[in-house]
Amino acid sequence: MRSLYLPPWRVDMDRRTGMPRVLPDTSLARVVSAALTAAGAPSPASVGVRLTNDRDLAALNAEHMGESGPTDVLSFPILPPDAFPPHPGRARGRGKPAAFPLPPGARQPLGDIVVSVERALAQAAEGRGGQTGDVRWSPADELRLLVTHGVLHLCGWDHAASAEEAGMRALERRLLARL
Repeated sequence: MRSLYLPPWRVDMDRRTGMPRVLPDTSLARVVSAALTAAGAPSPASVGVRLTNDRDLAALNAEHMGESGPTDVLSFPILPPDAFPPHPGRARGRGKPAAFPLPPGARQPLGDIVVSVERALAQAAEGRGGQTGDVRWSPADELRLLVTHGVLHLCGWDHAASAEEAGMRALERRLLARL
């Protein structure tokens, strides 16, 4: 594991053995930083990013989502969605709950995202990438999208409701256009 600091964020990168280096860890950390900033995440904070394969994602997908087979990205948030600012499609709940009590100056852990690099490569090559699942673009672009998407899920964004999905997709497009 490698910790990268982009104040006020720390990104803990865990690249499993044998995973291709589609992008350098520093580039992925910048993607995480941009998404955290755009989502209004509490700071200072830390996020874990695991880059792995379809087999690992299939096991996590079955265990945590009750779904069979691999997926491209899973997010494991620590804070509830109301710990983040409201966004299109999701109004604030009953008030912002306090983050976990931490020692002064400590970083708030926000959670982990797990990305199948194997799935990102396949989706990009087969034209099943992008937000719509029908984009043929570079593996690097697909990986940037998946990391951005995963971080937004950590920050309380979802795409189950169409209004929130539209807002999430628009934010993803803005963030990816800057990278």
